[in-house]
Amino acid sequence: MPPASSSVASAPSETYDVFPLPAFNDNYIWMLVPQCEAALPDAIGVTVVDPGQAAPVIAYLEAGNRYLSAILLTHHHADHVGGVAELLAYTERQIATGRASALPPVYGPAGEDIATVTQPIRGGDIVATASPRAHFTVIDVPGHTRAHIAYFEAGAGDEEGTPSRASDSTSSREGRASGTGGSEPTAAPATAVATIDRNRPPRVFCGDTLFATGCGRLFEGTPAQMLASLDRLTALPAATLVHCAHEYTLSNIRFALAADPENADLQAWSVQADALRAAGTPTVPTTLAHERRVNPFLRADAPAIAPQLRAVMAARQGEQAAEVPLTRLAAFTQLRAWKDRF
Repeated sequence: MPPASSSVASAPSETYDVFPLPAFNDNYIWMLVPQCEAALPDAIGVTVVDPGQAAPVIAYLEAGNRYLSAILLTHHHADHVGGVAELLAYTERQIATGRASALPPVYGPAGEDIATVTQPIRGGDIVATASPRAHFTVIDVPGHTRAHIAYFEAGAGDEEGTPSRASDSTSSREGRASGTGGSEPTAAPATAVATIDRNRPPRVFCGDTLFATGCGRLFEGTPAQMLASLDRLTALPAATLVHCAHEYTLSNIRFALAADPENADLQAWSVQADALRAAGTPTVPTTLAHERRVNPFLRADAPAIAPQLRAVMAARQGEQAAEVPLTRLAAFTQLRAWKDRF
């Protein structure tokens, strides 16, 4: 990866707002916007993660004096990269009219064939974005695809895994998405979900690797790769906000309750997630602390899950298969296979 310019690389990170733009049926395109936007008369650069569809991003840019500063891609699937070419063409039109000065760099995994990537990156690389100013460590998380990556930024979240200030109001979400500003975030009760945070918690944009209460399907990788990738993510600070790329939470919870039915944290989360979706509110981001408590794929070898997993194995493979000792990897492999059929 070419070195970042010294002015960007040496500048401290700034606080910024993060919110999801819905796309397709259940995708989220994550938008990173400087918090100073409302106070500045000049055009504001924003960073976008996994823009599989261009139209929602262009609508957001058009609603204010905004341009794309950087595009971050986690993997090659079309619902994550399909909008990039159109966004670059849109930026060229902005350049022609003076609303932008250059095309945004497009970061993506070096190990995957993505035609629009201009900055191929691998685990351990640092991505320094100019607007908002942020520094992301790239983490290799293969499994869903062969060279899937995640972007992690360290921050100052609390140790309990719940951001201390967040807005869960629909008006605030909709205001920022439409460019009208929305209401100022206010103190919120402890919750697994946070949308706009003013304290720069640690964040990870993990695409289709770790989901709220689930994990990605294995299209190109192995169970061992996915388990190792999840371990890399769960080794991050407990307060890390998990910005996944799909609203799969309710279906993931249904499976999780089948695998881990006595989990009180999971039962409470099911009620909360149902209420959020009934209100049209995203269930993400969650935190790693929360995922460690409720996500069966992070607890595959937990004693509470073993009876249900063995019952499924016996039904499909016979009683003898269910009596074989399960390593952590074997338990994860069987759990992922069960979810694929669920």
